[in-house]
Amino acid sequence: MPTTATVVNVARFSALVIPFVLAAACGGSSGSELSEAAETGRQVAIQRGCASCHAADGSGGVGPKFVGLYGSQVTLADGSTVVADDEYLRRSITDPDAERVEGYTVKMPSNDLEPGEIDAVLAYIRELGSTP
Repeated sequence: MPTTATVVNVARFSALVIPFVLAAACGGSSGSELSEAAETGRQVAIQRGCASCHAADGSGGVGPKFVGLYGSQVTLADGSTVVADDEYLRRSITDPDAERVEGYTVKMPSNDLEPGEIDAVLAYIRELGSTP
């Protein structure tokens, strides 16, 4: 039979772990809800292969992370910087070789995303926030 101390520890463990498990199951790291447009963008990123390098939750990997990207200063391979706004992100999606991000050596493949899909991915990146 469990002791009171065991029950308390299980309760504390559950209170700490369950929110993270639920957030991971929903594809987010913060547990916050995405707008319909951003959720569509997340689905596009997963279905069209973006998430294979940028991660389904936008945390990055082979490619730069989406989390905290929007509005941040991005250093490019040539040493210049650019603000990660809609214009830059759209250009990066439609012409991946135009401006390569410093430190990322794997070439982003060309894609054939439709304008509406690009808009949805941009909404997803925007809602993942900007760098504090």
